Amino acid sequence: MGLLKDELFACLDCESTGLNSQNDRIIEIACVIFTFDRIIDTFETLINPEIPIPEASQKIHNISEQMVRGKPTIEKVLPKLLEFLNHHIVVGHGISFDLDLIAQAANRYGICFQKRNSRCIDTLRLARLYGESPINSLEKLRQHFNIAAIGSHRAMSDVMVNIEVFKYLVKSFKTTEEIMQKLEKPIQLKIMPLGKHKGRRFEEIPLEYLLWAQKKDFDQDLLFSIQKEIKSRKSKNNFEQASNPFSSL
Repeated sequence: MGLLKDELFACLDCESTGLNSQNDRIIEIACVIFTFDRIIDTFETLINPEIPIPEASQKIHNISEQMVRGKPTIEKVLPKLLEFLNHHIVVGHGISFDLDLIAQAANRYGICFQKRNSRCIDTLRLARLYGESPINSLEKLRQHFNIAAIGSHRAMSDVMVNIEVFKYLVKSFKTTEEIMQKLEKPIQLKIMPLGKHKGRRFEEIPLEYLLWAQKKDFDQDLLFSIQKEIKSRKSKNNFEQASNPFSSL
């Protein structure tokens, strides 16, 4: 078993033109190879997406179309990035989205990249498992763990914060195998993380909404939590009916 202190990790973050991994494009990539003791190597570049960057996205990451003009395209960057990632365990916050962006870009240019072969640790899911931060965004976790801010919301600053957040979240683990085994199972959430009932406990959310939400393309933890709450309410209703001799009258 690989001890955490001996592992080489690759922390990855992508900034993009939007939140649709199939249609949006990468505009910045940062990756840091690290151990628990030190930074081994870094990779960072702006990327010309060859499509417009919406103003709403520019307000989030502060990357303008002028900044990416003349920068390399993803076709030029991907081979170096994939070589840089090598066979390291990839760490990231909501890392599946970043890898989806990379997989779509690789597929677009016929570059070999198999997302399913990547060994990943998602710090968003680790934060859900940790369960002591009221909000699991990277910025809120930074504040929760009293980690110093590192620049503005850009790929490299997010990576550096993410590395420190990761170190806090895995303190109770000794090996990467322990983490992987824990993350194989869905994690039950206490609070709805999105939508019109964001911030509410699942037991406070109307059943009609939960029944609607269970059919949506949410991540495994959210769907598991929704279905768990629905099942709990059905069991409760069945029990109340069975214990009430007048329920069938």
